[in-house]
Amino acid sequence: MNYLKKPSEFNKTPVVEVKDETYKVINGWDGIVAELNVAINSIKKTKKIVVIETYQGVIHEELISNLEDGLVHTRFIQASEYMLPEEEIKKLVFPDLTKDRIFGFLTRLTMNAFFDPEKVMSVQSKIESEKEGVILIYGIGAVLLFPNPDLLVYADMARWEIQLRMRQHLVDNLGVNNRNSVDWMLLYKQGYFVDWRVCDRLKKTLFDRWDFLLDTNKKDEPKMVKGKAILEGLRIAISRPFSVVPFFDPGPWGGQWMKEVCNLDVSATNYAWCFNCVPEENSLLLKFGNDVIEIPSINLVFRHPKELLGDPVYGRFGDEFPIRFDFLDTMDGGNLSLQVHPTTEYIHEKFGMHYTQDESYYIMDAEKDAIVYLGLRKGINPEAIMNELEKAQAGGKSFEEEKHVQTWQVKKHDHFLIPAGTVHCSGKNSMVLEISATPFIFTFKLWDWGRMGLDGKPRPINIEHGKKVIQWDRTTEWTQNCLVNDIKVVAEGDGWVEESTGLHELEFIETRRHWFTKKVEHDTSHGVSVICLVEGDKVVVESPVNTFEPFVVHYAEVFIVPAKVGTYTIRPNGSNKGQKYATLKAYVRF
Repeated sequence: MNYLKKPSEFNKTPVVEVKDETYKVINGWDGIVAELNVAINSIKKTKKIVVIETYQGVIHEELISNLEDGLVHTRFIQASEYMLPEEEIKKLVFPDLTKDRIFGFLTRLTMNAFFDPEKVMSVQSKIESEKEGVILIYGIGAVLLFPNPDLLVYADMARWEIQLRMRQHLVDNLGVNNRNSVDWMLLYKQGYFVDWRVCDRLKKTLFDRWDFLLDTNKKDEPKMVKGKAILEGLRIAISRPFSVVPFFDPGPWGGQWMKEVCNLDVSATNYAWCFNCVPEENSLLLKFGNDVIEIPSINLVFRHPKELLGDPVYGRFGDEFPIRFDFLDTMDGGNLSLQVHPTTEYIHEKFGMHYTQDESYYIMDAEKDAIVYLGLRKGINPEAIMNELEKAQAGGKSFEEEKHVQTWQVKKHDHFLIPAGTVHCSGKNSMVLEISATPFIFTFKLWDWGRMGLDGKPRPINIEHGKKVIQWDRTTEWTQNCLVNDIKVVAEGDGWVEESTGLHELEFIETRRHWFTKKVEHDTSHGVSVICLVEGDKVVVESPVNTFEPFVVHYAEVFIVPAKVGTYTIRPNGSNKGQKYATLKAYVRF
């Protein structure tokens, strides 16, 4: 099918460029080892302590074989040897993991809890007693064994790469050897609820102490740069518009639209998701000369939360990025699972989150037969619905969704609002820009049309959770009045119109659509904004006072404007001079 009138210009690898030529990227293990040996030799001490702290998800076999063999040292210490026994770690994390395949509780554990205090004191005593030599301490939590090393190298990891490695059973969870013994979804669950929280709490204390950052996101293609270079890149990023790296993933209902529009592999079966603004899991690319370093974009949130989010948003959410943009592609595909998201009270009580996944569907494109399932039909019987869902899940008669769930015809640029507790899903043959709050793992699937996941296993259904949060009074009339195309003109000027398109008053995100043929003035108003170009081929984002270089955005690309930016403009820059443009902006109401 042909969704574009010209070749795609979609940028899959956006970068933040650091133009300071003093920062050089070292490529390959030989160069990295040589650079680190120079740094070690420059330490003017008889006893030198080098710590190589790693994030969960690095391939330890690769790092250890190259660093232990290549670096000058008299003793090599692996931090994992000083952790608690595996069975004790399993008991430690079980209250947060629970027996559920998908859901757990966000841990409050810190890295110290994974280590045996007596073993740590013993090795610290031995390190202190040594008078000379080079002692290398390696691994997750290595810095706990010697908190003030002479040289600190941090091996960071992008979370999407960690997930890909989990699917291939290449990495273990924190403190255990379980890569081959459990379903990869359980590896991911422990990463999400435990490992990444624990590693992040330690990471946040180390930013200013990194001597070098090691990027091993591509196996056997390591890169290294000075820690100060990373901090400079983060400083630049919060001073200008930027994009994180979009991640595309197939799914059992996936479609064909993104293949063309986002310039993806046409031989792939489908693409279901594009996570194009999920800073907790996306990557940020920092460019130094001709080289690019990949880091988790959440580092920017941790390092500069106030400048990025703005004081009001930071005061409410802390160092979490509360807005998520992603694409759901069902063009020539299938229906999403029928689902519902937990209420704020429920997600807080059951999973430890302090806000929930309110969301909306903005229709980027649609075929004539496209529909959205949203809300319940008038006169429904809750008990009958739950009974039918449970019987269908047990292998009985298929759930008759259109008897119970309201459907709505959709067309391009419609906007459907989905506050938590509302039953919903996107139907086939539509392209959705999903705008939501960030806790994206908390989706309670009610019905999945009897199909299997791409792994050949049934996709998890969460009827027990779902029935406790469904808002049964959200039926046809209420849904039509409150959730379907609640669009109002709020301002206009020469060549532009601004519309409020939501979200619902129960949701904390506001969305504004700007239609324009001329330059439009914007202001962050002390809060972060996330924007997608939803109509038109190309625009340029500029600073009226030249505080950042012009930033080019192509159709369907998503970008973040940090609160620190303040005023900025967006102007048309496409090849078709008569075309109309539109952006959709989301920000936190305060």
